[in-house]
Order: sequence, then C-alpha cells, then structure tokens
Amino acid sequence: MNKPLKQHLIDPEICIRCYTCEMTCPIGAIQHDDNNVVVDPDICNFCMDCIPVCPTGSIDEWRVVETPYSLEQQYEMDELPEQEDITLAAEAGEDDGLEAHDDAIAALLAEAHKGAGGKARAPASASKPTINLYNLGNPATATVQGNYRLTDAQSDGDVRHIILDLAKLPFPVLEGQSIGIIAPGTDAEGKPHLPRLYSVSSPRDGERPGFNNVSLTVKREDKGLCSNYVCDLAKGDEVRITGPFGSTFLLPSDANAHLLMICTGTGSAPFRGFTMRRQREMPSAKDSMTLVFGARSPRDLPYFGPLKKVPDSFMRKEFAFSRQDGEPKQYVQDKLREQSDHVAGLLASDTACIYICGLKAMEQGVEEALRDIARGAGLDWAKVRDDMRDQGRYHVETY
Repeated sequence: MNKPLKQHLIDPEICIRCYTCEMTCPIGAIQHDDNNVVVDPDICNFCMDCIPVCPTGSIDEWRVVETPYSLEQQYEMDELPEQEDITLAAEAGEDDGLEAHDDAIAALLAEAHKGAGGKARAPASASKPTINLYNLGNPATATVQGNYRLTDAQSDGDVRHIILDLAKLPFPVLEGQSIGIIAPGTDAEGKPHLPRLYSVSSPRDGERPGFNNVSLTVKREDKGLCSNYVCDLAKGDEVRITGPFGSTFLLPSDANAHLLMICTGTGSAPFRGFTMRRQREMPSAKDSMTLVFGARSPRDLPYFGPLKKVPDSFMRKEFAFSRQDGEPKQYVQDKLREQSDHVAGLLASDTACIYICGLKAMEQGVEEALRDIARGAGLDWAKVRDDMRDQGRYHVETY
C-alpha cells in the first residue's frame, strides 16, 4: 500500500483560465495546455504563493491520494474527482502507512470526506453556463464594433467600454462570465502571449436584444500589455478571444432573489450585465438589487451616468468616493456600515445573494464590515457566509 499524500489540484469548473497562478508560482509547478491549468505533483512544494492571487478560489483544492493524479489525467478533467475513500494505514497498524503524527494530512482527509466544504456554487436558479468553448488552441475571432471612454477626460484613469461583434459565431455567454483576449505578438521567451481575462459587462442577449455581441469594461494600465492593446482597439479591428469562463459567479433567475452587489472600478462589469438582464427579464421588479460602488470620484466611476438613470425603486445605489474634493474619504465598507439595517436584513434573508467584485484590497474591509453588521444583528457571520456559499448565494471574484 502506498503512503497517502496530499495533492494540490485546480478545479477546472471554477477556474477562469486567467493564468495568474501560473505566473505567480516561483518554481514552475503550475502549467497549462489548451484546456486546463494544472499542478505538477512532482514539483509542487505547497508554498501557497498561488492561493491568495486566485480570483475565484479554484486553486484552493486538495485531495489525499495514494497515487497522485498525473498531468495527463488533470488535463482531461472537466470536474474534480471526489475524494477517494482512503483508510489510513496507520490506523490499521501498518508501519508504512500515514504517520500518526502527521496531523495536517489526517485533518485534511477528514475534511475531504465531508465533501467540498467552502466550494463556490452557482445559484440554483442560474442558467447552465457554457465553459471553455474556445481555447488557446482554437480561439474565436471577434470584430470591434465600438470603443468608448467611460471615465471623464479629467480622470487619471482611462476606462473603456469595448463592444465585440461575434457575427454568426456561436458564443453563448452569461452575465458574470469572463472571456479571454489574446494580445498579438510574443513574450520575452518567444512564446505567444497568454489570454488576459475580462468580465463581460453585457447581458446574455447582447448590448441590444438579439444582437450577437459582448461588451467589456477595461482599464488601461501603465504597463499592461493587453489592457493597452484593448484600449487602443479601433472599430473594425479583429480580436482573438477565448472562453467563455466561469461557472459560479452567475445571475439567479429567481425573481425573489435580492442581489447585494459590492464592487470597485471595473469590478462593476458583471453587475452592469446583471442589471441590464434584470431590467429586461423582470422590468416590474421592485427593490430587487442593491449596488455599493466604490471609486475615487464620480469622474472616475464607470457607467456613472447610466447608473443614475436606473430607477431607485428598482435598484438601491450607494456610491463611495475616496478622493472627492471637500468630502471625507469613503470606501465600500463604510457604505455597508451606513446601510447596516438594510444589509442585516439581507444577511438574515434566505433569498438574498451577495456578490463582491473588484480589487483584492477591498476584500478584507468588506469581510470585516459584513461580520460587524452580522454581529450587531445577533448573527454568526462565519455561519451565514458559509451557508450562503453552500446555497450558491455568496460569490467573490477579486484581483
């Protein structure tokens, strides 16, 4: 009998193929083919550098195995295998089994037998997503239909609304999913550039109903190879794309579900798609959405004008500005605390869904605010959060 060991795996259902983990890994243990991103069990030393950079949590998966899943097996996975029913040899009194003192492995195995605790799940009423239809070996080609600046000319940030026309190409994409953009050229090693992931900001039926196009919300980064490429695209340019990606950060079709959407900057992209879909699918819905949106100032906030036109009776809007002249700094967590009674009511509801999207730096502040609000309402935030996640009602994508 082989000695049981821990293996690091990546969940191919949740992974959005952003390749951040691969670029972060200091020892080259993370690799990819046209379909999946995988971890080489012969190289991985469990340094954990890849864990905090993953926007979806797909990297934080482990199994206790007697024989590690090979790279070939991982490349062929569409979903993670269930934890095998392994009996610890040490418990059976065998000398070559798992050492009794190896509490970390024993605890991991005990947790693995409980199931996928903490795993992100799609809302029960969400439409079934198509995933990885077009990959590195078979990218799709879209044509730029429009490129519009969203932020004010006086803003330091250049954020663009990019519309890509897919013509007759089948590309079923849902609100909350992402697509990859492949910048032309090669890197310093002569390899083609990996795709950069961008959240879709349009609803599933396009910017206009019935049109086969998708829109993206892209911020130009000073040294961002792909962001500069995308922000400089002109109408008529052709772009290679991959995807769609993402199977959990999806919109529920339940009219009773109230959406609490918390975002900063371009993290607003999926929530624009959510809002447009809700307006088309449930135009008479009242008080069905709450948006808490953070930016430096109104001139730096994407879609500020269109957002103001969404009726307050349809969506409650709370804007947090951290650099507004003559005003104290406010962040999204401050707005959550200001609306603590409303937020507490959502935390106590069994139909509310929480979505958090934007910079990773916002995550801790939001978590602390929600914990404090829950405590003030007599709720155990950790239990509320874990129950919501298990029910497909708690979603985080931060970068």
